[in-house]
Amino acid sequence: MCRNIRPLHNFAPPATEAEVHDAALQYVRKLSGSTRPSQVNAEAFDRAVNAVAHATRHLLDELVTTAPPKDREVEAAKARARAAERYAR
Repeated sequence: MCRNIRPLHNFAPPATEAEVHDAALQYVRKLSGSTRPSQVNAEAFDRAVNAVAHATRHLLDELVTTAPPKDREVEAAKARARAAERYAR
């Protein structure tokens, strides 16, 4: 999976539309193999991003969990600590 796509489920506050769109954009970029489509493919690229974002929002709205929501700041601090340990070697 692309490292830039982050989990969006079970966070407080919930994922924003911008986060969902950004994840969809990263996914479509990965699948298409390009970060910026040609003018000929731009419309198809944008439709794909919107379709993936729409499906992602539906998925996030329908997922159920009994675990308490994760705190974004705590999770970010854990990720920074893992990165510091990994790159300090």
